[in-house]
Amino acid sequence: MSREVSSQSSAGSMNNASSQPGRGPGEPIQPAPRTTGRWLSIALLLIVLDQITKLYFDSAYTYGQRVNVLPIFDFTLMYNRGAAFSFLASEAGWQRWLFTGLGIVASVVIVWMLRRNTAQPRFCLALTLILGGALGNVIDRVVYGHVIDFLLFYWNDWYYPAFNIADVCITCGAVLLVLDELLRARKPRN
Repeated sequence: MSREVSSQSSAGSMNNASSQPGRGPGEPIQPAPRTTGRWLSIALLLIVLDQITKLYFDSAYTYGQRVNVLPIFDFTLMYNRGAAFSFLASEAGWQRWLFTGLGIVASVVIVWMLRRNTAQPRFCLALTLILGGALGNVIDRVVYGHVIDFLLFYWNDWYYPAFNIADVCITCGAVLLVLDELLRARKPRN
């Protein structure tokens, strides 16, 4: 009985394929492009992961505490009132709202771009990573007044500024955005 259902559903798929404009009989049905909702769901998942890790380190560590994991990597708890590389961190507090506003504006633009480009999965993934990271750090700025960082890489006396999952998402998204643009530029135009 299951074979009958299976062969009937295959026949139904072939009929659907041949009835779709531009498709001949036997041609596979192309999957629909990812919807904006799927990309937003991925961004939400990244935000949740980012916030869970920040809550863990903020509650399990004291400020400045370091736990060695590898000879070049520690877990630590640091607060950043500025932007990347502690840019404007020493200012009086106005930067909190500047970076919060920039993060919100960037997020609105990214959602608009996601809605317009659902057929470009690499581009949308890059935007989704940036969106999740930006909103993860916006949440920190609104709730705590600073961003919680806990990943620290170093070599001898050189230290890379501490960062978090949101920062990783933003960086990976930016790299993927550049890669996507380079690959699209190399593609021959029809």
